[in-house]
Amino acid sequence: STIMARSLPDVRDGLKPVHRRLLYAMRQLKLDPTTGFKKCARVVGDVIGKYHPHGDTAVYDAMVRLAQEFAVRYPLVDGQGNFGNIDGDNAAAMRYTEARMTPVAIALLAGIDEDAVDFRDTYDGEDSEPVVLPAAFPNLLANGATGIAVGMATNIPPHNAGELCDALVHLIKYPNATIEKLVELVPGPDFPTGGILAEPHESIIESYRTGRGGFRLRARWEIEKLSHGLYQIVVTEIPYQVQKSRLIEKVAELLTARKLPQLADIRDESTEEVRIVLEPRNRTVEAEMLMEQLFRQTDLEVRISLNLNVLDAAHTPRVMNLREALLAFIDHRLVVLVRRNRH
Repeated sequence: STIMARSLPDVRDGLKPVHRRLLYAMRQLKLDPTTGFKKCARVVGDVIGKYHPHGDTAVYDAMVRLAQEFAVRYPLVDGQGNFGNIDGDNAAAMRYTEARMTPVAIALLAGIDEDAVDFRDTYDGEDSEPVVLPAAFPNLLANGATGIAVGMATNIPPHNAGELCDALVHLIKYPNATIEKLVELVPGPDFPTGGILAEPHESIIESYRTGRGGFRLRARWEIEKLSHGLYQIVVTEIPYQVQKSRLIEKVAELLTARKLPQLADIRDESTEEVRIVLEPRNRTVEAEMLMEQLFRQTDLEVRISLNLNVLDAAHTPRVMNLREALLAFIDHRLVVLVRRNRH
């Protein structure tokens, strides 16, 4: 039950059951991008009352994450109010926040009225819910997923939708395309918070060939010249899912413990954009050396693992490689196309 109905996403629409039920409930409330917002409490109430008999906080947390631009590459929920921030602060309570769907969420639901997918009874048999969404958007790889089930886990980083579409178009023409060719089209993950991928090309290809591996992700930084030959380092993008406040605290702790002899001070000057200022101890300090130290000791460099463990069309959990995941999406779209036209 934990594997099937909670933790692993479906390869076809890339959603776990709670997300699928959230989107379907929002559609039933007619919360599309053109209409007004409705209270999140209203949506959460519908989800736990009709489709998902679990705690309301769990459902609201899932909904909040779908609205966070720094957590999801292509947000599915358009939030109004405080939905948390990159420092790791929590969202406001659901009675204060409001939400509606984004165009991406509308694309995931496109054709659901036209017999595109199967429906099943809800837990009390009073209503029905979709088994999978029609998914006119490659959500699994575009938004990624992470989940810990029992005896298995999944971890899929987000990717660029444009690159995925290029790869899908190529696969429709050449279903036996090599992983090397697909990695030319999808060179690696694409994180909403930016950063620099510091992983060798061969190891990226190997990760996508097996469906297991990892990517080293570094913060993006630049040097700002000051007067008298002094300079400061400015970090403008931090790695995915690193809380900025925790990162700065960690560096400050290392400073106090004298573990960073080349660094004089760290300041957070962020507004909407991330801007972390690092002051070197003196002008003779080499910026590259200083950053190498920080990459080694702090979360300015992290390792993002890839474990493409998903439920396939027959509801069997297995690890797929990049080509299998893309082909599964194409197969699903073909089924949806045929069913919609028959309807």
